[in-house]
Amino acid sequence: MRKLYRSTLHQNSWVAYVGGYGWVVFPARENGWEMRQPARGLDPLHLREAPARLAQEAGFPQGEAARELLSVA
Repeated sequence: MRKLYRSTLHQNSWVAYVGGYGWVVFPARENGWEMRQPARGLDPLHLREAPARLAQEAGFPQGEAARELLSVA
């Protein structure tokens, strides 16, 4: 399972949850997924779920790539 979020505290970043891997934060820019870092201490009050396709340009795994990511985690 993977979910994408916007955070009011991370204005220029995406926040994602990837099952078996955990929470990550990555820049909301081209290839930002390559710069992902573990995210800790997130407050759910500041998170809003977003469609995964919105972070496609940032490299957030879609389709087959997401299945590969989840099988490795």
